[in-house]
Amino acid sequence: MNFDNVRILVVGDVMLDRYITGKVGRISPEAPVPVVGVNKRWFAPGGAANVARNLTHLGAKAVLVGLVGADAASTDLCQSLEHADIESRLVSSTVRTTTCKTRVLAQGQQLLRLDEEECRSPTTLEFDSMWQAARDLLPSCDVVVLSDYGKGVLLENDQGTSLCSPVIQEAHRLGIQVLVDPKGLRWQRYAGADCVTPNQLEFDAVCGRDPDMPLNRETRETLASQMRANYSIKRVLITRGPKGMALFTPDISPRYTRAIVREVSDVSGAGDTVIATLAACVGKKLSWEESMDIANAAAGVAVSKMGTAPVSITELRQALRQGADNPKLYTLADLAEKIEDWRKKGESIVFTNGCFDLLHPGHISLIRQSAAQGTRLVVGLNSDASVCRLKGPSRPVQNEQSRAMLLAALNGVDAVVLFDEDTPLNLITVLQPDVLVKGSDYTVETVVGADIVQAAGGRVYLADLVNGCSTTNIVSKIDASSGSELPR
Repeated sequence: MNFDNVRILVVGDVMLDRYITGKVGRISPEAPVPVVGVNKRWFAPGGAANVARNLTHLGAKAVLVGLVGADAASTDLCQSLEHADIESRLVSSTVRTTTCKTRVLAQGQQLLRLDEEECRSPTTLEFDSMWQAARDLLPSCDVVVLSDYGKGVLLENDQGTSLCSPVIQEAHRLGIQVLVDPKGLRWQRYAGADCVTPNQLEFDAVCGRDPDMPLNRETRETLASQMRANYSIKRVLITRGPKGMALFTPDISPRYTRAIVREVSDVSGAGDTVIATLAACVGKKLSWEESMDIANAAAGVAVSKMGTAPVSITELRQALRQGADNPKLYTLADLAEKIEDWRKKGESIVFTNGCFDLLHPGHISLIRQSAAQGTRLVVGLNSDASVCRLKGPSRPVQNEQSRAMLLAALNGVDAVVLFDEDTPLNLITVLQPDVLVKGSDYTVETVVGADIVQAAGGRVYLADLVNGCSTTNIVSKIDASSGSELPR
């Protein structure tokens, strides 16, 4: 699955997401608030710009139309869009500021968010400029996404017209489908859209119902049908958080899908991931039902990340394979990306390695001791070719996929990565673990990669060995008892 030839126009409220991360070690004597020792700052595209960023990470082409101010945040946003390879036609306003959200994070938790924004309708000049940009770009696009955050781009202007209306009409004239991530109660502006994707609270609000009241399937389906009829919307896809998603389409039975259970770190930006993935799938001519299932898988990945982080095509493929393959087996490139996400949460990375051919108590002891040295354990696993060179042509006994699956099933193992070299030096160089673990039959000076880890401020831990445990001994005993020679 790839989206290389899909081109999507995103129109909506662009913003800049700023992040400040650090550690909290004390409470301020000036007020009962935590003191954050800042160690890192960065910024990224947010809002509609984050939808575009998700699209590019999936491999699709994104073109972006929005509204910014003439300020430093606009400069940073344009820089981040260029870095993300997103084509943009942003209209610069002299009468408003660029929407900017600053999040302060510590110990993997969001402590504070600061919003700088002006939520008001576009001026006539702003409206006309954005409509001209969208009209110019539409003929070259496969799908349109309207990303409404209520900041002004899609609000009604002085003449009572939303930019949604001409964009939807022109898109349909060209045979292009339009998806909407809605905001607020005025869904009239989305009339004619092919799909609107509210979350459960937004759906409750536009239906005028109390979100604390129980909602059964029959009532939900009736309300969805009314929403489609009232606002001339073809489909409604409700994102229901940990309960998954529900798709309501005319003349077809409602489709429900369960959420993929993951450790939830941050739900911010998950809606952007959903509509970006859905749009990419629709642009690829997949069915709406299949598109929803794929978007649901992407949402599961998104909420496991800290901040408004996009989901890559490799992560999406892995999520879709999760039922059949080994979800803890990573390529080196994917693992480096995952480790970066773990580090944003303040987690420490431990690395150990080996052949792990015929698991025995010595292996289990090494894994347990390694896992105790930090919060995330990565195991480097010699490939079949590597084991063969090190142990001889009759080894390994089990192939690399079987060995990787057994390792991944052990408590404490968070990731497994194969390597073809005789040593894991390249893995250690790329991953830069905080702790490097080897058996106590080594000295720190003889551990491969120890100098790299220590130079970066990490440490080496020598794990206790379990006497008499080795794969070679196990194979020899089997040989002796069976009277035949097995691979060593």
